[in-house]
Amino acid sequence: MSELEDVRDRLRAALRREIPQLKKNDDYFEGEQPLKFLAPELEQQLGSRIAELVVNLPRFSVDAYEQRLDIDGFRFAGSESTDDELWRIWQYNDGDLLAQQAHREGLALSRAYAIVGEGEDETPLITAESPFEAIHEDDARTHEVKYGYKRWIGEDKTRWEDLYHPNGRVTWFKKPRSAAWQFDSEETNEFKLCRMVPLINDPRILGRYRPGKFDQRLGRSVFHDIVPLTDALNKILTDMMVSAEFHAMPRRWATGLSETDFIDEATGEQLDTLSLIAGRIWGVENDKAAFGQFTEADLTNFHSTAKLITQFATMLLGLPSHYLPFVGDNPASADAIRSAETQLVKRAERKQSTLGTRWERVQRLVLLTQGNEDSSKLRQIETQWRDASTPTVAQKADAIVKLVQAKDTMNRSILPVQQAREDLGYTKTQRDRMTDWDNANASDPQVVAALRDIQTVNGPIIS
Repeated sequence: MSELEDVRDRLRAALRREIPQLKKNDDYFEGEQPLKFLAPELEQQLGSRIAELVVNLPRFSVDAYEQRLDIDGFRFAGSESTDDELWRIWQYNDGDLLAQQAHREGLALSRAYAIVGEGEDETPLITAESPFEAIHEDDARTHEVKYGYKRWIGEDKTRWEDLYHPNGRVTWFKKPRSAAWQFDSEETNEFKLCRMVPLINDPRILGRYRPGKFDQRLGRSVFHDIVPLTDALNKILTDMMVSAEFHAMPRRWATGLSETDFIDEATGEQLDTLSLIAGRIWGVENDKAAFGQFTEADLTNFHSTAKLITQFATMLLGLPSHYLPFVGDNPASADAIRSAETQLVKRAERKQSTLGTRWERVQRLVLLTQGNEDSSKLRQIETQWRDASTPTVAQKADAIVKLVQAKDTMNRSILPVQQAREDLGYTKTQRDRMTDWDNANASDPQVVAALRDIQTVNGPIIS
């Protein structure tokens, strides 16, 4: 047990070191990062009259990718359809919501986790975990997950820690005002597979080097490269609002006057600087006085700078210019849309490949938890992803219909109807209902006769 306690302490310390970077990513994702580049003198002069203007490019970039990472099912290699049992367990665990949260968390914070455990009934439990509460460690030789660490705080303020290893899990707890951790329970299995699965964004083989250590291949946020640009954009927009303040109330000048000429008639008190700036009319009896107004501020330079910074950000993110209409023009056609989104779609497909291997590991753990023996079949699970591109419905349907209608030398459809329905984006439940309707129609004499009449008039149709 002492060896596992040493691992627990090591991972606890590693998680503690990661918290500052995770907090920074989370602040940018939530749009709560502090404003940078603002001159202290300007902030002191304006005081409460200036508010931080934050344009949340990081969240925009996360959502742009996450919206293209939808899981449609899981199947075994060589199978043409979604595996019913895997999909049942996925739906039982609210897999659609679970995957969406995990993908969004991973894209924003650099990683998220999925844990497979025993459920209250015979169905395994799948949970998504935040990197604020979980971390893992890989085997240096195989690069497989060797240990996983999870912590949380109960309703009674008791602190809990789980350490996952290839042969099971150990749990400790620490009561409030207690100085020592206490052993709670231990679970063993013969999986030889850690129950914690990392969902890493942009993984590296050896991680990213930082002075004195590597970061255990913990990934990085999808908006990592645009953080400086986000700071610059928010600074420019805040400066624009400051300039707009003086543009709305231009600065004025006066000569030949003394302080006694600026006295509030109602109170007899000296007017403050703000009142002088905001005042619309100045009237004095001094015939030597002269008044004037400085040239109003021109804000177009801020517009151009903000546009340039945004163009750099969209370039680094691989986003098409029409995602931000003020940066680029709307595409003229569906072909133009597909061309503009090529890089974004390819990046999304790469993320599907990376995340798909992790979700396949989750499903393998699900089957092992059910009592299945580890086999080559369990190692050949495939994740079915929804198309990451955005073709028009009419164009996609037309292409699929042509493939179904096309015949090979043996008069078989090049694309089966079942595959066509899957490519069109129908869910497994919808496809099953369609199959039931097909079977019902095939046994209905009236439907069969009607189809025969239609074929006589219009020629063959999809069967």
